[in-house]
Amino acid sequence: MKFLEAKIEGLALDMTTNTPVVILSPPDLDKVLPIWIGHAEAWAIAMELSGVDSKRPMTHDLLRLVIESLGATIERIEITDLKEQTFFAVIQLQVNGEPNRVDARPSDSIALALKSGASIFVNEELFNVTESEAKDGDTMPTDPESLRDRLKKINPEDFGKYSL
Repeated sequence: MKFLEAKIEGLALDMTTNTPVVILSPPDLDKVLPIWIGHAEAWAIAMELSGVDSKRPMTHDLLRLVIESLGATIERIEITDLKEQTFFAVIQLQVNGEPNRVDARPSDSIALALKSGASIFVNEELFNVTESEAKDGDTMPTDPESLRDRLKKINPEDFGKYSL
Protein backbone atom coordinates (compact mmCIF):
# COMPACT_ATOMS: atom_id res chain seq x y z
CA MET A 1 0.00 0.00 0.00
CA LYS A 2 1.45 3.36 -1.03
CA PHE A 3 0.52 6.38 1.07
CA LEU A 4 0.48 10.03 0.03
CA GLU A 5 0.72 12.83 2.55
CA ALA A 6 -2.45 14.90 2.41
CA LYS A 7 -3.65 18.21 3.75
CA ILE A 8 -7.12 19.32 4.65
CA GLU A 9 -8.31 21.16 1.58
CA GLY A 10 -11.50 22.25 3.24
CA LEU A 11 -14.37 21.52 5.54
CA ALA A 12 -17.73 21.87 3.81
CA LEU A 13 -21.35 21.27 4.58
CA ASP A 14 -23.35 18.99 2.29
CA MET A 15 -26.38 21.25 1.90
CA THR A 16 -28.60 18.36 0.83
CA THR A 17 -28.21 16.51 4.11
CA ASN A 18 -26.70 19.13 6.42
CA THR A 19 -23.75 16.77 6.93
CA PRO A 20 -20.14 17.99 7.23
CA VAL A 21 -17.57 16.80 4.70
CA VAL A 22 -13.81 16.99 5.23
CA ILE A 23 -11.87 17.21 1.98
CA LEU A 24 -8.32 15.84 1.81
CA SER A 25 -5.88 16.46 -1.01
CA PRO A 26 -2.22 15.63 -1.64
CA PRO A 27 -0.20 18.77 -2.47
CA ASP A 28 1.11 17.49 -5.83
CA LEU A 29 -2.02 15.77 -7.13
CA ASP A 30 -5.12 17.45 -8.55
CA LYS A 31 -7.50 15.05 -6.82
CA VAL A 32 -9.48 15.21 -3.62
CA LEU A 33 -10.93 12.73 -1.18
CA PRO A 34 -14.25 13.73 0.44
CA ILE A 35 -15.13 12.02 3.71
CA TRP A 36 -18.54 12.65 5.28
CA ILE A 37 -18.13 13.05 9.05
CA GLY A 38 -20.15 13.71 12.17
CA HIS A 39 -20.90 17.15 13.51
CA ALA A 40 -18.80 16.74 16.68
CA GLU A 41 -15.72 15.77 14.69
CA ALA A 42 -16.35 18.60 12.22
CA TRP A 43 -16.57 21.01 15.15
CA ALA A 44 -13.23 19.77 16.55
CA ILE A 45 -11.57 20.00 13.13
CA ALA A 46 -13.02 23.46 12.45
CA MET A 47 -11.90 24.77 15.83
CA GLU A 48 -8.35 23.52 15.28
CA LEU A 49 -8.20 24.90 11.72
CA SER A 50 -9.43 28.26 13.02
CA GLY A 51 -7.06 28.30 15.99
CA VAL A 52 -9.94 28.50 18.46
CA ASP A 53 -9.45 26.84 21.85
CA SER A 54 -12.32 25.31 23.78
CA LYS A 55 -12.87 26.25 27.40
CA ARG A 56 -12.77 22.58 28.41
CA PRO A 57 -10.86 19.74 26.75
CA MET A 58 -12.76 18.04 23.97
CA THR A 59 -12.60 14.27 23.41
CA HIS A 60 -9.73 14.62 20.93
CA ASP A 61 -7.81 16.78 23.42
CA LEU A 62 -8.37 14.12 26.08
CA LEU A 63 -7.15 11.35 23.79
CA ARG A 64 -4.00 13.30 22.91
CA LEU A 65 -3.32 13.99 26.59
CA VAL A 66 -3.80 10.31 27.52
CA ILE A 67 -1.46 9.18 24.74
CA GLU A 68 1.21 11.69 25.76
CA SER A 69 0.85 10.95 29.48
CA LEU A 70 1.58 7.28 28.73
CA GLY A 71 4.83 8.31 27.06
CA ALA A 72 3.65 7.60 23.54
CA THR A 73 3.79 9.88 20.52
CA ILE A 74 1.46 10.14 17.56
CA GLU A 75 3.66 9.58 14.51
CA ARG A 76 0.99 9.92 11.83
CA ILE A 77 -2.51 8.94 10.89
CA GLU A 78 -3.40 6.91 7.83
CA ILE A 79 -6.66 6.75 5.91
CA THR A 80 -6.25 3.15 4.78
CA ASP A 81 -9.30 1.72 3.12
CA LEU A 82 -12.85 2.04 1.84
CA LYS A 83 -15.09 -1.00 2.39
CA GLU A 84 -18.84 -1.07 1.85
CA GLN A 85 -18.95 2.74 1.62
CA THR A 86 -17.11 3.15 4.96
CA PHE A 87 -13.63 4.64 5.31
CA PHE A 88 -11.08 3.15 7.71
CA ALA A 89 -8.08 4.75 9.40
CA VAL A 90 -5.16 3.92 11.66
CA ILE A 91 -3.37 6.03 14.26
CA GLN A 92 0.34 5.21 14.10
CA LEU A 93 1.85 5.56 17.59
CA GLN A 94 5.37 5.20 18.93
CA VAL A 95 5.27 3.52 22.36
CA ASN A 96 8.56 2.92 24.18
CA GLY A 97 10.36 3.06 20.84
CA GLU A 98 8.05 0.47 19.28
CA PRO A 99 5.45 1.15 16.58
CA ASN A 100 1.84 0.56 17.53
CA ARG A 101 -1.19 0.86 15.23
CA VAL A 102 -4.65 1.67 16.55
CA ASP A 103 -7.77 1.37 14.39
CA ALA A 104 -9.88 4.53 14.36
CA ARG A 105 -12.48 6.41 12.38
CA PRO A 106 -10.98 8.83 9.84
CA SER A 107 -12.79 11.81 11.37
CA ASP A 108 -11.39 11.13 14.85
CA SER A 109 -7.96 10.46 13.37
CA ILE A 110 -7.94 13.73 11.45
CA ALA A 111 -9.03 15.70 14.52
CA LEU A 112 -6.31 13.99 16.57
CA ALA A 113 -3.69 14.70 13.89
CA LEU A 114 -4.58 18.39 13.99
CA LYS A 115 -4.50 18.44 17.80
CA SER A 116 -1.07 16.77 17.90
CA GLY A 117 0.59 18.18 14.79
CA ALA A 118 0.85 14.71 13.22
CA SER A 119 0.83 14.24 9.45
CA ILE A 120 -2.14 12.82 7.58
CA PHE A 121 -1.50 10.11 4.98
CA VAL A 122 -4.00 8.57 2.55
CA ASN A 123 -3.79 5.29 0.70
CA GLU A 124 -3.11 6.41 -2.88
CA GLU A 125 -5.74 4.02 -4.22
CA LEU A 126 -8.50 5.96 -2.45
CA PHE A 127 -7.93 8.88 -4.82
CA ASN A 128 -8.79 6.53 -7.70
CA VAL A 129 -11.98 4.78 -6.58
CA THR A 130 -13.36 2.81 -9.51
CA GLU A 131 -16.96 2.48 -10.60
CA SER A 132 -17.18 -1.07 -9.27
CA GLU A 133 -16.15 0.11 -5.78
CA ALA A 134 -18.66 2.94 -5.60
CA LYS A 135 -22.30 2.47 -4.63
CA ASP A 136 -24.88 1.82 -7.34
CA GLY A 137 -22.27 2.11 -10.10
CA ASP A 138 -21.81 5.81 -9.36
CA THR A 139 -18.17 6.92 -9.21
CA MET A 140 -16.85 9.10 -6.43
CA PRO A 141 -15.38 12.36 -7.72
CA THR A 142 -11.67 12.81 -7.17
CA ASP A 143 -11.16 16.09 -9.01
CA PRO A 144 -12.08 19.35 -7.26
CA GLU A 145 -14.63 20.60 -9.81
CA SER A 146 -16.60 17.35 -9.92
CA LEU A 147 -16.59 17.24 -6.13
CA ARG A 148 -18.11 20.73 -5.92
CA ASP A 149 -20.92 19.63 -8.23
CA ARG A 150 -21.45 16.38 -6.36
CA LEU A 151 -21.52 18.02 -2.92
CA LYS A 152 -24.62 19.88 -4.01
CA LYS A 153 -26.63 16.67 -4.41
CA ILE A 154 -24.88 13.74 -2.69
CA ASN A 155 -26.24 11.65 0.14
CA PRO A 156 -23.55 10.94 2.79
CA GLU A 157 -24.57 7.27 3.01
CA ASP A 158 -23.02 6.85 -0.43
CA PHE A 159 -19.55 6.82 1.16
CA GLY A 160 -19.84 6.17 4.87
CA LYS A 161 -22.23 5.78 7.72
CA TYR A 162 -21.13 7.91 10.63
CA SER A 163 -23.22 8.43 13.74
CA LEU A 164 -24.16 11.96 14.53
